[in-house]
Amino acid sequence: MLFLTAAVCLICFYVYKSVKPPPPIPLPENVSEISPRIKLNDGRYLAYKELGFPKDKAKNKIIILHGFGSSKLEMIDEFEIYFLLFDRAGYGESDPHPSRTLKTDTYDIEELADKLQIGPKFHVLGMSLGAYPVYGCLKYIPHRLSGATLVVPILNFWWSCLPLNLSISAFKKLPIQNQWTLGVAHYFPWLLYWWMTQKWFSPFSQNPRETMTERDIELADKHTKHAYIKESALRQGEYVSMQRDIIAGYENWEFDPTELSNPFSDDNKGSVHIWCALEDKQISHEVLLYLCDKLPWIKLHEVPDAGHLIIHEKQHFEDIIKAACS
Repeated sequence: MLFLTAAVCLICFYVYKSVKPPPPIPLPENVSEISPRIKLNDGRYLAYKELGFPKDKAKNKIIILHGFGSSKLEMIDEFEIYFLLFDRAGYGESDPHPSRTLKTDTYDIEELADKLQIGPKFHVLGMSLGAYPVYGCLKYIPHRLSGATLVVPILNFWWSCLPLNLSISAFKKLPIQNQWTLGVAHYFPWLLYWWMTQKWFSPFSQNPRETMTERDIELADKHTKHAYIKESALRQGEYVSMQRDIIAGYENWEFDPTELSNPFSDDNKGSVHIWCALEDKQISHEVLLYLCDKLPWIKLHEVPDAGHLIIHEKQHFEDIIKAACS
């Protein structure tokens, strides 16, 4: 009996240790020398970078929700653009949020804009998984927006607005490992850290051709040469950064995208854009068509012969920024 009790205790301890995420890796003492940071009202710091036209003179102010500092920004002067890039909570030099959600990320954006005094209105641009806060901005702070752009944006397969056959079809196009991981994030978010660190199954497909086009692979190879960028982004650990992103993107939201109202009218100029890459193997073209049909005030841009990494193609990037400034 004593042996059985000890065995049960050991098993419980192992399960607890396996499931419990580790604390974030402490930032270096000289973090303020690495990146400018600003203190939020709850005591956390967000790291940011300002580029382009002076914010007090800029005609267009765009907050980038996912860093791509190596992209070409030649149109800054032409369109008088001020760019604000920042690390979401838990990324880079930004402090983690203990219970990060779509809503907390949204209000982080608003507070960052206010602390930096960029003005009453701004444009938000997000891509892929990093686009989920754009949906949040359209829901929770539409009065602060001069525009919004979603590039190959995340699709939450559990949105109740989606017809069941459409969501199932889109979901099943993903590799089976990816399906399992998103399912764990949605149904058992407390188990995601264990799932991402267990050694029995790969949490994501290891075959790049299942999720990327040949051109995507070329672009990805080009960017992975700068390994230090990823190391810097994940310096506090994968749980408080990437894994919290997955949870925030695929948990149950407080709203469905089709419930969003057009934040712009004749008296309030602005526009919302969705960019769809027709060769994208991760984001369903059919689902984006469905959303834009339900929300006809969104301008849908369908780009042929483009994959998921469309934003890293110079010409497409310029087209995206020009549309955002129009």
